[in-house]
Amino acid sequence: MNTFMQFIDTHCHLDFDEFKVDFQNHVYRANKLGIHGFVVPGITFKQSQTLLSFKQHKPGVYIAFGLHPYFMAEHQDGDFEQLKRLAIEHREQLVAIGECGIDTSIADIEKQQALFVEHIKLANELSLPLIVHHRQSHHLIMQAFKQVQPKWGGVIHAFSGSLQQAQAYIKLGFKLGVGSTITYERANKTKQALAQVPLDSLVLETDAPSMPLAGYQGQVNLPERLKAVFDCLVAIRSESESEIAEQVYVSSCSLFKI
Repeated sequence: MNTFMQFIDTHCHLDFDEFKVDFQNHVYRANKLGIHGFVVPGITFKQSQTLLSFKQHKPGVYIAFGLHPYFMAEHQDGDFEQLKRLAIEHREQLVAIGECGIDTSIADIEKQQALFVEHIKLANELSLPLIVHHRQSHHLIMQAFKQVQPKWGGVIHAFSGSLQQAQAYIKLGFKLGVGSTITYERANKTKQALAQVPLDSLVLETDAPSMPLAGYQGQVNLPERLKAVFDCLVAIRSESESEIAEQVYVSSCSLFKI
């Protein structure tokens, strides 16, 4: 294996129940493919709290705190203030703020927008990047960024969109999360965008156990499948395999200060 063929899964929910029974084997199989780092985002206040103990004695696991827009119905009044206090107290344990963002399949868009803005402010206060979730909401994400400009960039998780949208995020200091989307033939717009943006604007992710790759629909997504995502990225880029591997690894380490 090329010396540069090492990877970080920049978005992986390793703490979810799907991985509890066979956790060590999942990590072992990923490690064998060169995947030695895993960024595990927060989704609720309670779950963010549990990440502090989850990461203990797990080399290569890095964590973020956030309130995911998909779980708006679970978030209670006061959860963000508690999350903020927890993040300030445990700042040195964190590599990012998120998962946060706006999801138009979920109600309370105005509430989502307000909550997202609070995440941006917190990330700025703590000098941390953001992990941003979007679903048909690029325009709303950009509105929030105009309201409060993020100072430390972050990742646009599971990027799917046009070259113009990609360039707008990159201009604000964001990386684009390259995941299972590019394994599907129909994702031409996204693949064209990811083929043309600067290589140093890309990082790899699985979103395991969600977002299965083409050919694995209906199955639990696994962190080891990051290598298949990488292979699909290599297929659409002009650079060599080793150059791509080295750059996405360096970009991931730089962004999250790993």
